[in-house]
Amino acid sequence: QVQLVEFGGGSVQAGGSLRLSCTASGYSVGNYFMAWFRQAPGKEREGVACIRVNTGTTYYADAVKGRFTISQDNANNILYLQMNSLKPEDTAMYYCAAEAYVPSARILWSRPDRYKYWGQGTQVTVSS
Repeated sequence: QVQLVEFGGGSVQAGGSLRLSCTASGYSVGNYFMAWFRQAPGKEREGVACIRVNTGTTYYADAVKGRFTISQDNANNILYLQMNSLKPEDTAMYYCAAEAYVPSARILWSRPDRYKYWGQGTQVTVSS
């Protein structure tokens, strides 16, 4: 049974930083696509960043490029999202997701329906 658990959400002022963590159990992330999504109230879930674990290839949403960094700790099966220069519009529930393979990842990585496994989410609130 694959399980993903997110940690690290919280409240921060605009311009601040947070680091989210996602621990994975039940499988080894070594060959998976791992991603962070977010969903604000009344909005659709959107892809934030993705990493192909075995190659280190990363993808980012335009809204977070240069501010957020996705990374992995393969030895401990942990996925991270370092978020800097946070803005009020980054406020959302953040979810960790995993999938064994995402075809055409360069185009499809940000589609929630491409991921089978999801965490329960962690809230990030950025105040102005």
